[in-house]
Amino acid sequence: MARRWALTLCGDMGSGTNTNTWSPGNEGVRVTVVRSSDHAVVTTPIDITNRPPDASIYNFGKVSKLQYSSGRELSPVQGGYAAIKPSQTIPRIISTNGSNNIPAIKSYFTDEQVIRSIAGLVGMDFDILVGGEYKILLEPIAYYKFEGVMIATTATEAAMYDEVVSGLLRRRMVSLSHKNLPLAMFLEVGDLGYPAWGGSKTSAASNADIKSSLGLGIVRFTERPEEPQIDAYDYEYRVNTEVITAVRVSGGQSDPDNPTRASFSIDGRAYNVGNVYYPSGDSQLAWVRWRTPPIEQDMVITVSVSGPGSTAETNINVKIVDLNKNPPPNPIADDRNDSFSRVSVPDRAVKSSASWSIWRPWWQEYWVWHSTGEDSGYWCDHGWWEFDLDRYSASLTAAMSIKCDSMNPTANGRTMKSGYGINQIVTGSISSNQSSAVTQPQTGVSYFPEFRYETYWRLLEPMGSGRFEFQKNVYSTYKNRTHFSPIWMPDGAYTVNTWLIDGWTPDGMLSANLTDNLTIKGNLWQDWHAAHKKP
Repeated sequence: MARRWALTLCGDMGSGTNTNTWSPGNEGVRVTVVRSSDHAVVTTPIDITNRPPDASIYNFGKVSKLQYSSGRELSPVQGGYAAIKPSQTIPRIISTNGSNNIPAIKSYFTDEQVIRSIAGLVGMDFDILVGGEYKILLEPIAYYKFEGVMIATTATEAAMYDEVVSGLLRRRMVSLSHKNLPLAMFLEVGDLGYPAWGGSKTSAASNADIKSSLGLGIVRFTERPEEPQIDAYDYEYRVNTEVITAVRVSGGQSDPDNPTRASFSIDGRAYNVGNVYYPSGDSQLAWVRWRTPPIEQDMVITVSVSGPGSTAETNINVKIVDLNKNPPPNPIADDRNDSFSRVSVPDRAVKSSASWSIWRPWWQEYWVWHSTGEDSGYWCDHGWWEFDLDRYSASLTAAMSIKCDSMNPTANGRTMKSGYGINQIVTGSISSNQSSAVTQPQTGVSYFPEFRYETYWRLLEPMGSGRFEFQKNVYSTYKNRTHFSPIWMPDGAYTVNTWLIDGWTPDGMLSANLTDNLTIKGNLWQDWHAAHKKP
């Protein structure tokens, strides 16, 4: 009897002019194998369809939603498109009657023979694929004519492309691009970092919602999906740090005739954001830049919106922490740790780039003559607001370097004896085409192998111009900016891990997880010797 597995998803046609059309059945599915543990894409995505389009169709390559979520940008290609027609006919994917086809889609993509076929197409052993370590990410694809040109997009690509063309795709083909295509598949249970969809299943979605939550299904080969990560706080900030807090505003249309305003109440002070504009059916981030207090505390930021828009984030829970409270203890010359074993440098949150956009309204004039008589009348502007989308981005460049302390008498290049100190320099810089909307990195925290990269750490001191060093060590005879390696540290690589954080943007915090190492050979006691006292 053929086996079936669990498929997590749930899910109507687009119309337009002769230059903007879609025909039912011109659809497919992008298939990507993903490793469950770290959400890494392990196979090149493939597209399967009952009606392979002409290879000359415009497309954006074989890129998965996970890769776009990690910062990959759209890269248009003309021609070279390849789609596979499977031996078993795919059920209808994109609806044309206001309802989805979820039961049939689930049945098809959990059938053992279909899974075996997918394994062969992606070049993966079937038993490995279904062994529990991997999942299959599915994305609906539409083949349609936009502005007279045939194009292939997943739901995520359609949303990203709509941003590139300042909302033109939505205006031309909203029923397909922003409703039926993204709502063809969505999650009933959160998985792979994507949430379950709780929004409307019959209305056009915003670009932001499509990118974050729609146009995907996940086939899993275990009984339970990943447990969702539940955070008690929406943001964690450091004390005395310049940060950016953002909310997404949507609903109606916000334009200069009918604007939306947002107000953030933070620690007894009101921060007002005016002129939050966006077209009907879309949304806009509104953000404020502020400095956290110097004392650890929990805080609730309240957000109110006036005008046509609203936000779901009316209360933002914030935890403000002080990282300068747990430096390593005083090293002792006769310390021992016979049970020490090396561990790998842990993964920490890393985000090297961010992107956001701002809708810019402009007036489209449309003059109409109103006659008041045979030879009289007047012109009246019956125009409307159009919107252009200005796109912004930021990227983080970071590096670290450790070296033997300048007071180490027996250091040899990048080799030293255990028990001596090291110095460190960390650099970080954020470049952006909207510098007023970002902060430079403000915090560096270093972790050490003798503490298994936890337990104790050193908060680095900003030295200006994006440079960070150790704080002066109270246990150093010379009060150097140094960290002492333990005398019991075994020979081999001594790897320091530094997390560079607090580079804030409207799209969240940029951060880098850095490492560098020196070589330990011998120990400090070998530089001491006993001798008879001269008579």
